Amino acid sequence: MTSQVSSPAGQADSAEPRGDSPPGAAPLVKEIRRLDRVIIRFAGDSGDGMQLTGDRFTSETASFGNDLSTLPNFPAEIRAPAGTLPGVSSFQLHFADHDILTPGDAPNVLVAMNPAALKANLGDVPRGGEIIVNTDEFAKRAMAKVGYDSSPLEDGTLDGYNVHPVPLTTLTIEALKEFGLSRKEAERSKNMFALGLLSWMYHRPTDSTEAFLRKKFAKKPDIAEANVTAFRAGWNFGETTEDFAVSYEVAPATSAFPAGTYRNISGNLALAYGLIAAGRQADLPLYLGSYPITPASDILHELSKHKNFGVRTFQAEDEIAGIGAALGAAFGGSLAVTTTSGPGVALKSETIGLAVSLELPLLIVDIQRGGPSTGLPTKTEQADLLQAMYGRNGEAPVPVVAPRTPADCFDAALDAARIALTYRTPVFLLSDGYLANGSEPWRIPEMDELPDLRVQFAASPNHELADGTEVFWPYKRDPQTLARPWAVPGTPGLEHRIGGIEKQDGTGNISYDPANHDFMVRTRQAKIDGIAVPDLAVDDPTGDAKLLVLGWGSTYGPITAAVRRVRAAGGTVAQAHLRHLNPFPGNLGEVLGRYEKVVVPEMNLGQLATLLRAKYLKDIRSYTQVSGMPFKAEQLADVLKEAIND
Repeated sequence: MTSQVSSPAGQADSAEPRGDSPPGAAPLVKEIRRLDRVIIRFAGDSGDGMQLTGDRFTSETASFGNDLSTLPNFPAEIRAPAGTLPGVSSFQLHFADHDILTPGDAPNVLVAMNPAALKANLGDVPRGGEIIVNTDEFAKRAMAKVGYDSSPLEDGTLDGYNVHPVPLTTLTIEALKEFGLSRKEAERSKNMFALGLLSWMYHRPTDSTEAFLRKKFAKKPDIAEANVTAFRAGWNFGETTEDFAVSYEVAPATSAFPAGTYRNISGNLALAYGLIAAGRQADLPLYLGSYPITPASDILHELSKHKNFGVRTFQAEDEIAGIGAALGAAFGGSLAVTTTSGPGVALKSETIGLAVSLELPLLIVDIQRGGPSTGLPTKTEQADLLQAMYGRNGEAPVPVVAPRTPADCFDAALDAARIALTYRTPVFLLSDGYLANGSEPWRIPEMDELPDLRVQFAASPNHELADGTEVFWPYKRDPQTLARPWAVPGTPGLEHRIGGIEKQDGTGNISYDPANHDFMVRTRQAKIDGIAVPDLAVDDPTGDAKLLVLGWGSTYGPITAAVRRVRAAGGTVAQAHLRHLNPFPGNLGEVLGRYEKVVVPEMNLGQLATLLRAKYLKDIRSYTQVSGMPFKAEQLADVLKEAIND
């Protein structure tokens, strides 16, 4: 069936006929509608290749020049039961001809590969949205498995939607008859048929996908060509079938981007590149000691590919060994990193405390996920903030840095490295699953834009005793930063003790003196409190807002999108976003004091709000969510409107 409803996303700027039929085909005149943005969700069984399909559509869209934001969503199980609701995997992409900040609140187009995908995602599709359904999968048994007593394609369930029933499996098998594949092998290419159809529907470039498929299956050329053929068949189906009478154009977002060279990048990939850049800018070898854990493992995978940049990766037997090796590398003069998620942070806590005591630079990258315990491995959350702040025995302060977008993970990695190297301290970098797996355009920086992170190792004794003897004191501090000297093992004359027992100020000798312990604890805290971080910037265009919405980490996109909606509706609201959570920016107290009301949205039960109330004695309105999914812009806009009118 075809739709007479309004365009599936944004506003249609104009419409014109499309008549670019393939040679030899009957000429078709199809309407083209121009849109400002579109939100598409691919959904199917976890074995249907939805993540690959979404990734390829995203790459096509990035090469076309649209701004974009993605939200992959997949089961934690390696292979969940086929055709069940827990086994549904989806990939949402929001692309536009202007600057956007989120993967979108609701899909304008849902591609449902089976009944489970339809049932799991239908509630998110607004009335009038487009639904492309693989009718071949709607057998009675498959529908009963997810609780459909009758076919939703026939019983009125989909009334009010613009439904395109497409026998994707049958069409794919028919298109691949010449390859002599088994039915099961041919069926695997149905995601490429769907990708081809959507590529036609939204005028996406196709060359890059065909090149990707030939490279991916280079060792199996028949499979490569079968996938390319299925992809082309989907494109041709859209072009020739009467069911798809309209296609859509979303112009490149050239005005949304500063000049430069761009690429699509995920948060984990940006973070890996940021770590490599930090190692190069510090002129130090980069060492990663890590144990695989979702959703952080991709950083280990990526860094292992870059030995040519002086990167060494060590996949340890457990979390404790991973951070132990990283701390040893820091002692040896490397820029040391360990990557993990919340459960791994708990196991690493004692070694983090050791790094605090030893005062060595170490980056602890925590890609947060739902908890507690092993929790929701593939879902996102921001609930490790208090663990990063206080999850160690004794007074063990650690700086905390949080990126706000996938691309910002690159800059946050450089910033965390700057703090670690300058102040000789472990540093937490708190990303999360939403940022790690999501993607957006990223402008590749020029080398001269990157900070100089070079450090000077201790090279000679630094203290003269009363008798004139020159010795090395490992805890003689820089008066500006309170950082101790970094002495590479094996440097003549710089021998010193190391270990977890409290050290004497200056000499580093073991000390049980109460006054010395008090002094060392306060000094380590003062070092963290004195870290130079930029003042908090506030976006308050009119200057008379009574409400401030304050966020941290990955809530930036939904908050900013919500603020735009409130302002567009005539509301007045100020916005600020924290990158540095320990120490806080020096002007944060003054900023909070300017506003009558402060709302803090978080994907936890109010951890930042708790810290702010305790430190600044300010009444903070906490708005929280722990569903494993990011906030929706409209949801936050309603909260802000209510706060303004309260």
